[in-house]
Amino acid sequence: MTTRVIIVDDQAMVRAGFAALLAAQSDIDVVGEAPDGAQGVELSRRTHPDVVLMDVRMPEMDGLEAARRLLMPPPGVTHRPRVLMLTTFDVDDYVYEALRAGASGFLLKDAPPADLIAAVRVVASGDALLAPSVTRRLIADFAKQRPAARGKPALRLKALTERETEVLTLVARGRSNAEIAETLVLAEQTVKTHVSRVLTKLDLRDRAQAVVFAYESGVVVPGE
Repeated sequence: MTTRVIIVDDQAMVRAGFAALLAAQSDIDVVGEAPDGAQGVELSRRTHPDVVLMDVRMPEMDGLEAARRLLMPPPGVTHRPRVLMLTTFDVDDYVYEALRAGASGFLLKDAPPADLIAAVRVVASGDALLAPSVTRRLIADFAKQRPAARGKPALRLKALTERETEVLTLVARGRSNAEIAETLVLAEQTVKTHVSRVLTKLDLRDRAQAVVFAYESGVVVPGE
């Protein structure tokens, strides 16, 4: 199955370089490019990509606002692509807010080519790009600046079983399904089931949103 990708970045050379690299992969099809967020949203609406590579900082409309429009579309718009944020900075509150909005992760622009290709495949598969330690540090750093949420997040947590809360905690610490299975002495398929139930009960799109929720609700305390 071919993954359809669009690239949204205000630097033409970046767009061209990423497009050439991805188009060389037999399982990836670059279906368009855009120089700013507004044109990126319009392009996505027309081409229905599986993954949008979205620069964080752009003129006209930045990547955060564009990601919000793609991930929380108006009534009547059913297509919601996966969004992978591109940034020059390893800690950027724009990226944090994008993860909250439903972006599937972020990647540094100077990452090795193999990492970019792998990131597109991971996000296209429906998973979140949370393996790099910098992503966990980003979320932890900005969660420190916000007190643990009260009210609705706490109430939503009550829907989880004790085991599901354990799984959420380990997801938030960046553990893979295999690592969670080993820690809790469970089958990996059982872990996948627990993760799916956690996302459904908390009304979260993917593991990226689960990590953010875990920090903001106080399930995980930064620095522990």
